[in-house]
Amino acid sequence: MKSTINNWRLVIIFCLTLGLAPFFPEPHIWGKIKWIAGGGVGMQLLDWFDFVYHGLPWVLLLRLVVLKVNTKFIVKKEVA
Repeated sequence: MKSTINNWRLVIIFCLTLGLAPFFPEPHIWGKIKWIAGGGVGMQLLDWFDFVYHGLPWVLLLRLVVLKVNTKFIVKKEVA
């Protein structure tokens, strides 16, 4: 499991497929974000679950980016 969530290629594939599906008329996660930004009026429990389900790949990608930047920052700090 740990190697799966740390695999850049797999996380990017998850973002481009599950994170954006369905693609038309707009990516599903984008529609949910706009709905929440508008106050989330009328959202039910299934809508919130759907938001988490489609948002999880993006959270994993953000996690990998933060870990990569943090690792580079720590290495540069130790060298200096």
